[in-house]
Amino acid sequence: CTSHVERNNLTVRTFLKRFNRLTLGFSKKLENLEAAIAMFVAFYNYCWRPREKGKSGRLKVTPAMAAGLVGELWSVEDLFNAVMQ
Repeated sequence: CTSHVERNNLTVRTFLKRFNRLTLGFSKKLENLEAAIAMFVAFYNYCWRPREKGKSGRLKVTPAMAAGLVGELWSVEDLFNAVMQ
């Protein structure tokens, strides 16, 4: 559905200024852009926990937790250690 795609596009533009309009945050090399996107996807799915609207800011689970890939919220250090193994 279009609303889900547009919401995902807004999230990407909010987190990655490379995709925001009229900014100086661009990548000269394709490898740098690919690395930035990979870091965003990993951080978003394992480390970032959104809040529910209207329920006094209660935290929701991350997408990786909802899919059953991990049991707890990862820190950035945990993500780094998982990538470097």
